[in-house]
Amino acid sequence: MDTKYMKRALELSKKGKGYVNPNPLVGAVIVKNNKIIGEGYHHIYGGDHAEIDAFKNSIEDVNGATMYVTLEPCSHYGKTPPCAKTIVEKGIKKVVIALKDPNPLVSGRGIKILQDNSIEIVTGILEDECKKLNEIFLKYITSKLPFCIMKTAMTLDGKIASCTGDSKWITNEASRNYVHNLRNTVSGIMVGIGTILADNPFLTTRLNNGTDAERIIVDSTLRIPLDSNVLNLNSKANTIIATTEKANSKKLKTLEDMGACVIITPLKEGKVDLNYLIKTLGEFKIDSILLEGGSYLNYTALKENIIDKVYSFISPKFIGGNEAKTPIGGEGISFMKDAVRLKNINIHNFAEDILIEGYIEKNH
Repeated sequence: MDTKYMKRALELSKKGKGYVNPNPLVGAVIVKNNKIIGEGYHHIYGGDHAEIDAFKNSIEDVNGATMYVTLEPCSHYGKTPPCAKTIVEKGIKKVVIALKDPNPLVSGRGIKILQDNSIEIVTGILEDECKKLNEIFLKYITSKLPFCIMKTAMTLDGKIASCTGDSKWITNEASRNYVHNLRNTVSGIMVGIGTILADNPFLTTRLNNGTDAERIIVDSTLRIPLDSNVLNLNSKANTIIATTEKANSKKLKTLEDMGACVIITPLKEGKVDLNYLIKTLGEFKIDSILLEGGSYLNYTALKENIIDKVYSFISPKFIGGNEAKTPIGGEGISFMKDAVRLKNINIHNFAEDILIEGYIEKNH
């Protein structure tokens, strides 16, 4: 029974995708006499936590009931009061938790409050599923660094564009819709200046009720045209341009006057220092980044070891071309033994397209 109700809590938690960052996805279910009497989830950053939402939606008195919650109830005053205290006040007799709070500053304190008030605690129910669902939160809360996802799309012969630079479209509509859903779950989308110059993208989320991510442009010398789409959007999200001391100060001021946020990083091999940038973006409360860069930026991100996860789309097409670019460019890796490897791989199909999903082996 615990697994059944926790599955429901996990399903509820997914409804918060794209709306709660940098908070975790959390769902809660209240059960009394083997019947669900209340359900809730964390809807939006700064809003009610899942436990409070479930109490508000309850159709019966919750006194003596069991609560199933995907993450340990909070024990501190933040944007909302501590949920553990409310659980005690409501007379809940048992709390089943999927995952203990990973934040070392607060981990276990919510459970202790409950136990000190004679509430029975069960932990670890569907813990792995909860960790997978909250992989962004788990990295960010423990390191203050964004969870970085690299997305690539290529033909079967490994090309991301034709010899003329044409790339619309490599993948099918179903694959592209999946990417827009991915964009809706992250706080930032990062591309290099080459992508801006070649494609002039909007970098928005084309979903009904979708949320635009912050647009991050890596541009070491501020080559970005002032009429670029990313600088002229009606969007609540910001455009962030990462540059270096090589940038023209007059153009920098113009970009700031247009509303862009400009970050000046140290030079690293004559370019933007990606590790410095990632740390700064974390300080901006950007907990996750979808890297949709060109081949050079992808290579640099892998080289600098900032990528956590990869989504690689493969379309069954051939276009050839010695000059046609591949997903990973740069100088490349000299020996096969040093190749960047993926682990925990899953394979998905979108009609004829194939998606390979995996995580970077950090000790390669």
